Amino acid sequence: MEDLELTINKRRTFAIISHPDAGKTTLTEKLLLYGGAIRLAGSVKSRKAAKHAVSDWMEIEKQRGISVTSSVLQFDYDGYRVNILDTPGHQDFSEDTYRTLMAADSAVMLIDVAKGVEDQTKKLFHVCRQRGIPVFTFVNKLDRYGKNPFELMEEIEQVLGIRAYPMNWPVGIDGNYVGVYNRQQAQVELFAKDGAHGQSVLPSTMGSVSDPAFRDLLGESVHTSLCEDIELLDMAGDAFDYDLVAAGELTPMFFGSAMTNFGVRPFLEEFLKLAPAPVARMSSEGEINPASEDFSAFVFKIQANMNPAHRDRLAFIRICSGKFTRGMSVYHAQSGKAIKLAQPQQFLAQERTIIDEAYPGDIIGLFDPGIFGIGDTLCKEGAKFTFQDFPVFPPEQFAKVQPKDTMKRKQFVKGMTQLTQEGAVQVFRQSEFASEAFIIGVVGSLQFEVLEYRLKNEYGVELLMDRLSFSVARWLSGDEQAIKSMKSIDSGMMIRDIKDRPVLLLSNEWAIRWVSERNPGVEFLEIPPDTAAF
Repeated sequence: MEDLELTINKRRTFAIISHPDAGKTTLTEKLLLYGGAIRLAGSVKSRKAAKHAVSDWMEIEKQRGISVTSSVLQFDYDGYRVNILDTPGHQDFSEDTYRTLMAADSAVMLIDVAKGVEDQTKKLFHVCRQRGIPVFTFVNKLDRYGKNPFELMEEIEQVLGIRAYPMNWPVGIDGNYVGVYNRQQAQVELFAKDGAHGQSVLPSTMGSVSDPAFRDLLGESVHTSLCEDIELLDMAGDAFDYDLVAAGELTPMFFGSAMTNFGVRPFLEEFLKLAPAPVARMSSEGEINPASEDFSAFVFKIQANMNPAHRDRLAFIRICSGKFTRGMSVYHAQSGKAIKLAQPQQFLAQERTIIDEAYPGDIIGLFDPGIFGIGDTLCKEGAKFTFQDFPVFPPEQFAKVQPKDTMKRKQFVKGMTQLTQEGAVQVFRQSEFASEAFIIGVVGSLQFEVLEYRLKNEYGVELLMDRLSFSVARWLSGDEQAIKSMKSIDSGMMIRDIKDRPVLLLSNEWAIRWVSERNPGVEFLEIPPDTAAF
């Protein structure tokens, strides 16, 4: 039991959240670089000769330089086992990000030093707050001109409603930074300039701020400005309080540049000390302690065709308690059956290794023959609990899709089924056209592009896609007869989801109010009636 607790306490499982283009995938790469998992980091948008990001495995991600799926990456650093969940930055893929946050114990919020707190960051931060997970802030792109650090602190407090405690402070004037000052150690770290574009670990010089040699290196004006900033922070700033960090009320704040590796190692080392080890998870039978010897886990992501040569399908599980061993038999709560967990894998993007054991906090991939769904619970045989439900998000854009070639109907249905199980899109059908076409619901239009791309490249199916003018979906609850005989729905479309629940599509919120007033016996719900609210 003691050994299990020690092992769990060395696990760190976190997600990186940010607005698109804040440098999230780049930071992930640099953490891997410092962790020794890769020797050369490839900038996502740099010269064509450079490698693509190791966490972007889908061809469309490499072409666009964006992440549209959540990657799972693992490495060891300084005695810690680090599990990074690199989430999509693009707002059209917020569902995948929300699900990934369910598997994280903490989050690193990435902020562009020039742009400050942006829209998508606000949304994701509020999900972290709802989940009650600690948030650590990394202010990125310090190699470019940016906002004053005091201004950024104030913005975080006013926009997000959380106080910031700077763990380090940029050294320089007017956005021209040459290093960072570590407040705990009272040390300055100056970074060497190199031409490697952040592909290798950056050398640095460490020393005390009171050392005359550093005053000479920095120059009088920069040194004076730094001393004044330090004095102001120490006198007027908040005191550091770990309990407030753990409660999500104070965010430790770091400065650096992922592109040039500036400040990345100090951030990684401090973050691993402060970030929480795996925490207890809520289930239908109360909290499940990670140190319990009884195994439990949940599925938070399903991904088909990560390896196009093998056409495989993987279910990613987050271990919540007990020890996982290869080949163990567990109870699958949703099917009510015992299943054997063979060929478990850990990941560095597409590079996989078969593992023999794993512990709470670890993320592993299991080959899925089609039995797993997102949010499914796995536990020891004899236990019958389920973990808290995952959130369901109402789609905002809709299209009718069918294969161009009717001879490819079978591949079309297979592809649509798999992508639905992944949570890439939500699929509905019209009763009278059950075998001809599907109605697809998505949060953002880029999901339509990814759907077309993946069906063509992974299943050999070209689509006919007809965008629909609806923008709101409501699940209907009430007497079956009342739903069948609803009034004033001519301007809408009645469809059913994959669990055969009735759904009404309408053009806007006004139309929803109009229809609901004329059908008092029917409830109009933003999420399915049998799904727990987030």
